[in-house]
Amino acid sequence: MAREERSTLLRPPPADPDKAPIENVLEVTEVGVLGTDIFTNTRKAWVPPGARGVYGGTVIAQCLASAQKTVPDDFHPHSCHCYFILAGSGAVPILYHVERVRDGRSFATRTVQARQRGRCIFTTTISFVREAEAEAEAAAGGERRGTGTGRTVVVVPTVRHATPMPEEAHSPPPEDWDDEPGWARGGPFVSYRMPDVRRRGHGADGADERPDQVRCQQWVRCRGSISRAGGRQAHLNALAYVSDSAFISTVSRVHRLWRLPFAPDDYESMDDEQRARVRDFARQDGLGTAVEEWKQRGRLGMMVSLDHSIYFHEPASVRVDEWMFADMDSPWSGDGRGFVTQRIFARDGTLLATCVQEGVIRLRPSEKEKTKL
Repeated sequence: MAREERSTLLRPPPADPDKAPIENVLEVTEVGVLGTDIFTNTRKAWVPPGARGVYGGTVIAQCLASAQKTVPDDFHPHSCHCYFILAGSGAVPILYHVERVRDGRSFATRTVQARQRGRCIFTTTISFVREAEAEAEAAAGGERRGTGTGRTVVVVPTVRHATPMPEEAHSPPPEDWDDEPGWARGGPFVSYRMPDVRRRGHGADGADERPDQVRCQQWVRCRGSISRAGGRQAHLNALAYVSDSAFISTVSRVHRLWRLPFAPDDYESMDDEQRARVRDFARQDGLGTAVEEWKQRGRLGMMVSLDHSIYFHEPASVRVDEWMFADMDSPWSGDGRGFVTQRIFARDGTLLATCVQEGVIRLRPSEKEKTKL
């Protein structure tokens, strides 16, 4: 196979059975022969059905994995700011170029560019914090602590607070929950999507619901168990990966837009299995249960992410092989764009991370509007 047609730069190794599937998916390989601090995807990147390019969470997580390899082991990410520039191809290797912007005693900064065919398709700046200092600051409250080396460190007190898990969060599914529909299985994560929470206003008919009052929620966890060798960084990489799941689509859900790649009229010509999938999808997106209801919905013409930020609040508490609760809402949309926020909680209620994303949201003109044009 010609190099330009290969999905990876090097021949992918067999999947490691001692690692969780997500660890194999996100593995990166250093390619020093091309230069300093250059890495590549070890295995083919996944392109979701009907998508324009590679799943964004893969590129985010592999940039993070690449940058982590250039900082000391006791440094962990606390923020990651990303821009999607071009759709990534699943048929071409991705090269991750890491720039060592700054190395300090407490913080380090890295910029990573993901490139294909010499063009930048994605860029991110990641800030790392030294673990020992962060943990000491959180635990000591201003005491003078000995280090065992004759040096005394004054630990500065810190303020602490966190948003609690939403009250409507139900108990997580059992660890052995296996009720996903067949078509949803096979990926490295399991998701249990909850019905959208729609907070209605107090109008006479109770129908003055606003899109910004809707919350989209799901429980997620990776399949298998993260290996000891993967450690904390594998958990953080996996969190970055799943943070892009169902994220910008929150805008279409709060507006109850029809976003399937076919018209509602096509439903009648489908087989039973396809109909079941469409009904399940429509129910989860709050579109109703009847074709006539679906026809009344606005139709999504284009939806693509522009940027994505992650703030890791409690890196040491992230356990992606246990259930995590994702709570999403959209404070604003307009001018062809939509904005979404996401809070990710551990099953015990710990706020693990906060994410924000903006994307292009364009509606498909109706037949009447096309006629006018």
